[in-house]
Amino acid sequence: MKLLVVLLLAVLALFVAKGRFLSFRSQSPADYAGTGPAFKMKENLNGEILSEGLIYGPNGKMTNSFVARMIGEWDGNTGTLTEYFTYSNGKQMTRKWYLTLGAGNTFTATADDIVGEGQGTISGSTVKLTYRIILPEDSGGHTLDVTDWMYLTESGVIMNRSEMRKFGIKVAELVATMRPAPEVKAAHLNGANGYDSDSEARPLQ
Repeated sequence: MKLLVVLLLAVLALFVAKGRFLSFRSQSPADYAGTGPAFKMKENLNGEILSEGLIYGPNGKMTNSFVARMIGEWDGNTGTLTEYFTYSNGKQMTRKWYLTLGAGNTFTATADDIVGEGQGTISGSTVKLTYRIILPEDSGGHTLDVTDWMYLTESGVIMNRSEMRKFGIKVAELVATMRPAPEVKAAHLNGANGYDSDSEARPLQ
């Protein structure tokens, strides 16, 4: 009986060690110090951003997907990031982050569905943000612990990965891309059917 208890405790210890040291949670900002391109909050989270993402349940299967339009605005060391989500199940949601840059590459983040303040660290090409989020009532209303990482790539695209836990157990994961919205260029033809009246006054080249 004692041997069985010891074996069970050993398995439990290995499971905890794996979760702490051999998984997503094992990475730290120090791992990415000196990496590039440097993540600059006021540049990379500014203006209009387009995002696409997948949400996975605890069994690893995709449960939902979304597209989002985000608007980042800054005034000094404070900024907002407004998010407009449309999910594959038809649900739409708007959220707004309030961001405050601090000393030593740190920042805080708040939102209406966040408990207290989220704590963030900028390191090299990455951003880590941890916070507690309250889910909407139609999603259970649970409070989850979230670890959110953003990785800036050479092309300017941000790869976002988040892990959500309840009582230390992973219940959901999010993987998304975030990229600057392409500039919308005005059509050079001024006629509704493509006819350009200005061309009549221009000599042929």
